[in-house]
Amino acid sequence: MTELIYLTVLLPLIGFLINGLFGSKIKNEKIIGTIGSGAIGLSFIVVLLILIETLGKPADQRVTIVTLFQWMKVGNLDISIAYQVDQLSILMALIVTGIGFLIHVYSIGYMHGDKGFWRFFAYLNLFIFAMMNLILADNFVLLFLGWEGVGLCSYLLIGFWYDRKFEKSTTASAAKKAFVINRIGDFGFLLGIFLIYMTFGSLNFTEVFTAANHIPVDESVVSFIALFLFIGAIGKSAQIPLFVWLPDAMAGPTPVSALIHAATMVTAGVYMVARCSIFYAMAPTIMMVVAIIGLLTAMFAATIGLVQNDIKKVLAYSTVSQLGYMFLALGVGAFTSGIFHVMTHAFFKALLFLGAGSVIHGMHHEQNIQKYGGLKKYMPVTFITFLIACIAIAGIPPFSGFFSKDEILWYSYAKGNFLFWLIGALTALITAFYMFRLLSLTFFGKERFDKHHVHPHESPKVMTVPLIILAFFSIVAGFIGIPEVFSGEGGNQIKNWLAPVFADAHSKKITYGMPSHFVEILLMVISVAGAAAAIWLARHVYLTKPGLADQIANRMKKGYSVLLNKYYVDEIYNKLIVQPIYKVSDGFLFKFTDVKIIDGTINRTASLIDLFSNNIKRIQTGVAQFYAIIMMIGIVIALFWIIVSLI
Repeated sequence: MTELIYLTVLLPLIGFLINGLFGSKIKNEKIIGTIGSGAIGLSFIVVLLILIETLGKPADQRVTIVTLFQWMKVGNLDISIAYQVDQLSILMALIVTGIGFLIHVYSIGYMHGDKGFWRFFAYLNLFIFAMMNLILADNFVLLFLGWEGVGLCSYLLIGFWYDRKFEKSTTASAAKKAFVINRIGDFGFLLGIFLIYMTFGSLNFTEVFTAANHIPVDESVVSFIALFLFIGAIGKSAQIPLFVWLPDAMAGPTPVSALIHAATMVTAGVYMVARCSIFYAMAPTIMMVVAIIGLLTAMFAATIGLVQNDIKKVLAYSTVSQLGYMFLALGVGAFTSGIFHVMTHAFFKALLFLGAGSVIHGMHHEQNIQKYGGLKKYMPVTFITFLIACIAIAGIPPFSGFFSKDEILWYSYAKGNFLFWLIGALTALITAFYMFRLLSLTFFGKERFDKHHVHPHESPKVMTVPLIILAFFSIVAGFIGIPEVFSGEGGNQIKNWLAPVFADAHSKKITYGMPSHFVEILLMVISVAGAAAAIWLARHVYLTKPGLADQIANRMKKGYSVLLNKYYVDEIYNKLIVQPIYKVSDGFLFKFTDVKIIDGTINRTASLIDLFSNNIKRIQTGVAQFYAIIMMIGIVIALFWIIVSLI
């Protein structure tokens, strides 16, 4: 069954080709939606069957390379279209195809009546095709092909409603912003790939990682490789300083936000760093950089989420913050915990975005939570599922977010860095607060919308059923990672499953203090109690005393303004980077270099040729006698030259 892994890549490509080439002619939304969703559903079934087959194999026989054909051979560089089926790629494939299928089904209802319905499903299928190449690739070149493919699809889907306004710009501008910023990170990624080839003479995962594990390599070289790869991850996974594209990506349709910017694409950077864990284990300084960047991003984005009023913007900054948590895990060497959080986050964040989409759909595309209120009675299914997602992301047991978040905090503490644990725990409290602020303002309290023009209603079943399924997994998914303090030695199933993938990295002396179980449980209790207190505070501020929030905002005007304007990062970037580049490009490169030097040189060359040709053409008089005289003069000159040369 494993040999059929190529079907998980091929089926989305077929769906893209059918809807892309014939969708405008098919026109029937049910057929288009069935083709798009069916392609991903079948891919999920194939991955599920491969998982079942793999579970029946011994742990040391669970890695299979499926080679389709040789792609290129240049000198020593031999690249094939080949897929690596192992514990990590199977888990990621299940996330991408499983959640991708639910979002495709949801989109049938959400995008109903849209003039680009067929185009939307074609783009979604193309995205899944690119993402599957990324996570299944057995070499860096194919991984980079998928990496760039998801970037292209992100551009197409963010700017899907290219003719609509988004804040102060257009959706097309938001798409361009995402595309350009990702190119910065991709440049670093390419440098990392080049350095890998120069160092190891190969770009195949197995060959490179084996060589890195057994052949002595200068630590500075490995550090540069790890750093360059991490720069690529910073761009794709929206970390400081390249995070500004992701909140603007909310300009796209809500299913895009759920699929690309919550559950799959933005975790590509996390996956790539985890796949290259051996490099980071060999470069402890870069691991510390990864942890610090992740921690700062988590806290930074969480504080911004405290005051945002656009329902999707709150979730966008929440995504940036949770991605920071994942990199914190990778930075302290808890690679399994980082991937575990990728999985649990995929469920509850996709649920949050789809729940937000259901609210937006029911509120006639209004996204300002200050204009919601009391929607609980109008949208009971959306409310219950959204509540479950909020509890999960807040880290309340036994919901999934608790297990993965607590594991990250525990390893941060066990690594011997109490400050990491403290900032991480504080970030978790802020997360619980702003998520229940969002829940309270949306579903509770008095109705603040215009009842004459807005008529809230529950979404159709094609949208609510995916919500229910995601809610179920948001509750139970964490149980595959029960802490060993409760499950005993070897009781953490996801840790056991992924252990072979990270065995080489952990062999590089990534050690932990591992305090007593009492300390572990105590920190767990403190974290949960803090999250519960933050939830109570959010409800107290926004429901029990609804005027209190405005009072706090008035007392802290400057701080509130800074958070509301996202620390003015976009404005700073615009003033220090964008505008100077624009001025240099327009004033020097265009008006001087292009117009005066390049165009001027070409134009002057043309003028000289024109002048020369105007004089030459006078020889062409059309008079035969004149031509005869010229011929005679030429003959005389030629004879004279011959005679002189003979003397």
